[in-house]
Amino acid sequence: MALGLLRRRRSHSASGAGPGLSVPLPAGAGRYGCEVVDPMGQPMAGVEVTVTALDSHRVVAQGTTDPYGLFMATLPPGSYSVMAVAEGLTPSRNSVDVAAGAVLPPERIALLPARQLELPPSGTWLFDPPHTAIRFIAKHVGMAHVHGRFTRFRGGISIAPDMADSQVSVRIDASSITTGNRTRDNHLRSADFLDVERFPYIDFNSTRFVYRGGSRWTLNGTLTMHGTSRSVGLDTTYLGTVNGGYEQELRCAALARTELHREDFTLNWRSMLARGIAVVGPTVQLELDVQAMYRNAETPTPPE
Repeated sequence: MALGLLRRRRSHSASGAGPGLSVPLPAGAGRYGCEVVDPMGQPMAGVEVTVTALDSHRVVAQGTTDPYGLFMATLPPGSYSVMAVAEGLTPSRNSVDVAAGAVLPPERIALLPARQLELPPSGTWLFDPPHTAIRFIAKHVGMAHVHGRFTRFRGGISIAPDMADSQVSVRIDASSITTGNRTRDNHLRSADFLDVERFPYIDFNSTRFVYRGGSRWTLNGTLTMHGTSRSVGLDTTYLGTVNGGYEQELRCAALARTELHREDFTLNWRSMLARGIAVVGPTVQLELDVQAMYRNAETPTPPE
């Protein structure tokens, strides 16, 4: 009974009707709310909602829906794009106008099942380096983010008849790390970090593809770096196949992300801080933006 009353009060507040509104509306602002439901019409919790100003393209509000599928944001007057994203479902994008002093009734957003992309045919697929990027983002201790990439690598995908049994292998030349700063790059190659003289390569070998719905998979595997191997899972979005490139060969593309903890690979950032070395923080966001070519007798060899 109490839970039902709480829910009714919350819905009442989100609509802006009556004195039950728990969050005062600042002068000159408006309020937007939405209720996100699944394909069966049931409220969805944990949906990522992003509100972007159409004039500046800046994100002005971001968050997730509550247990009743509700999201609310107080906004300056203007026109906005509202995107709702949930795993395994097609993202929704709507436009909304917010006026000063207006409290909009919650908009109902229904997410639909994601379109299943046709998986690539079985066989060997080789990474195309000019159209593949291995990037990372690390927090500079106490300051801004450091963006970098590895420029030399090779790898491929062996697609099995059952996609779950497919395999991915990547070998990265650790010395090819670049962040746009020569002094920092030399330091990252040194024994304080990657120690490329002793450990010239970073290797990833997958063990299993796990389907997450829609075009999303988790790619499980082993990452070996700095002489240490750890199990990692890459959140992977399959982007489909197309004929194109050097000789209109068949290609597939995917985007994969994960977060690494440097201490898992014996890169002890705490001891570096104690010695006055403050280059990057304890976690690193790794992103692979992959384009691979189907390999057969007629396929051109990807350039180095």
